[in-house]
Amino acid sequence: MADRWTSEQRSRMMSRVKNADTKPEITVRKLLHRMGYRFRLHDRKLPGSPDIVLPKYKTAVFVHGCFWHGHTCSKGRRPTSRVEFWNAKLDKNVERDASVRQQLETLGWRVLVVWECQVKDEEYLSTLLRDFFNGTPFSAKQH
Repeated sequence: MADRWTSEQRSRMMSRVKNADTKPEITVRKLLHRMGYRFRLHDRKLPGSPDIVLPKYKTAVFVHGCFWHGHTCSKGRRPTSRVEFWNAKLDKNVERDASVRQQLETLGWRVLVVWECQVKDEEYLSTLLRDFFNGTPFSAKQH
């Protein structure tokens, strides 16, 4: 499949990708706040600088973009151009995510990863968060 963008267009588009205060992250924060949870943002003292930190519950929440962090949903599909470059880049992200999660768990923190595709369904997201904080096993569905 041919690439739809020139390298200049792709570069301009990728330079606009935010790494903090994204729409999915803000959605999760608003929902957590409505549920009565209070949190801190991007604690640089913790491995991986989690998007949302709830010190009272010793919990770190990461809101991952499906593409950038290798989710298995339709949004997580890898590009068909420059395959070696993208596979190396995205594989490194997945490895770093696993390492950060392990570091946090070793320090006694609970870790929740919320995927971009899960944020679209607020009822699902609410159930996911409530069950996580209540310690109830929750089977995540793929979106």
